[in-house]
Amino acid sequence: MSSNIEALLEDLFILQRLGIKVGLDHTEKLLNAIGDPHLNLNCIHIAGTNGKGSTCAIITRILIESGLNVGLYTSPHLIKFNERIQVNNQKISDNDIAFFMEQNMSHIKKIKSTFFETTTAMAFDYFHKKSVDIAVIETGLGGRLDSTNVISPLVCGITSISLDHSDILGGTIEKISKEKAGIIKKNTPIYISQQDDNIVEIIKKKSAEKNAPLTIIKSNNIDLNMSHNLGSVFKYKDYNIKLPLIGGHQVYNCALAIDIAEFVLKGIDEKMLNRAISKLSWPGRMEKLSKKNIYYDVAHNYDGIRMLIKTIIKIHPKKKITGLLCIKADKKIETICELLKKHFAKIIICQDEKKYLSSVRSLSKVLKNNKINFSKAESVKDGIKKLKDTKIRDNVKLIFGSHYIANEVYSEF
Repeated sequence: MSSNIEALLEDLFILQRLGIKVGLDHTEKLLNAIGDPHLNLNCIHIAGTNGKGSTCAIITRILIESGLNVGLYTSPHLIKFNERIQVNNQKISDNDIAFFMEQNMSHIKKIKSTFFETTTAMAFDYFHKKSVDIAVIETGLGGRLDSTNVISPLVCGITSISLDHSDILGGTIEKISKEKAGIIKKNTPIYISQQDDNIVEIIKKKSAEKNAPLTIIKSNNIDLNMSHNLGSVFKYKDYNIKLPLIGGHQVYNCALAIDIAEFVLKGIDEKMLNRAISKLSWPGRMEKLSKKNIYYDVAHNYDGIRMLIKTIIKIHPKKKITGLLCIKADKKIETICELLKKHFAKIIICQDEKKYLSSVRSLSKVLKNNKINFSKAESVKDGIKKLKDTKIRDNVKLIFGSHYIANEVYSEF
């Protein structure tokens, strides 16, 4: 293999310039060119708008604890690309990434595969070579036309659905739900979180068309005993669970994960389950960065931010909230402004160092029009410095809006 690993990795990241293409054609062609590794995998397929990454992480942890060799494919990453492809919580190495790129660059160029199409094929190839017992696969965008939808999974799951990526998936919750329901396969069990009736009806209809047994995780089957800044304690079925992920919404993700793992394993021992869950860590989700109540969360759409605020209010009921916001320009900022105006004492806005996210100038215009109390920061670093200001030391401080600022955030803590 070429010793120039950096150049081969750069070839991978250059593919991001090709943007997003919906459809399975290029993915299928690339997979066929490398030997169709996905056809030899046992997979779990997870779609949804919010919570799918957490759900995948919980499923993976349970299956590993049960003794299985487990692959996990998620996106996007927080710090390093290698986070996206893991086996038994061990990230794919730079050497393995470079080897795949070197071996298959001619196919990638000929097919004109995008970044996500290429990384999806890379994940399937890596999992096949590592002889995983099962691969937990998170959709990237939507479901029906997502690159990951080439698999024939053992079981599917759909987490909370809300408006996001409307420019690609459709401008209504019904259209987005139909896209997410596109992962449902013939005679393949599908598990979903309880949500709005119109969403459930769309999934029910698709399940019936595919003769796919549907299970809905209902809220009245979950007995929440306690939720605080260390996680939640709840009972689901006959399991008493101590979940270290913060927020009531994570309880529902956990219940969904338990049902899916239970289906795969044909039963779960409670001690093993709690052992697995106690080892959970999923950075960037209500992650406490400082004893001074500074949190980081990647929530970037209306429902995600709404749940985030609800969680903060529950664990810090008497404190005001100051936020540092850095968000992509394609998000529905106008609707998010309703939440900012109602719940935040002040918002600090900034832009990421790579200028990928919305500019301070454009954010300023929207916040000004919505009469939101805000100030500007020159960078994420400067914004965090302002957050740490002693004048607001009694407030809860929340950094939110994007995965893409993670590296800048963590470098300050």
